[in-house]
Amino acid sequence: MQFANFGQLYLVTYDIPADRRRRKTAHLLEGYGQRVQYSVFECRLDAQRYRELQKRLQHHFDLSEDHLRFYPMTEHTLGQIEVWGGAKPAQLQDLIL
Repeated sequence: MQFANFGQLYLVTYDIPADRRRRKTAHLLEGYGQRVQYSVFECRLDAQRYRELQKRLQHHFDLSEDHLRFYPMTEHTLGQIEVWGGAKPAQLQDLIL
């Protein structure tokens, strides 16, 4: 499978203790990818959208309390994803014709 034209797939995770910041973060991430767990999103982003997302997240992120991680996924790891229950990873669904 070739994913180069679709951007990099990131697994985005967060742990945010404040309800308001957590809700804002989730709402923002919903515009960039698919929620797969309560605080885990799969987002396929080109370089511009990746920078845009990071910039937007910074506006309501507290580095002293909040934790946010971006895990880039390779084509190799995409082929090894196992899903038990729920929907297939969004980016794989979008590419299956």
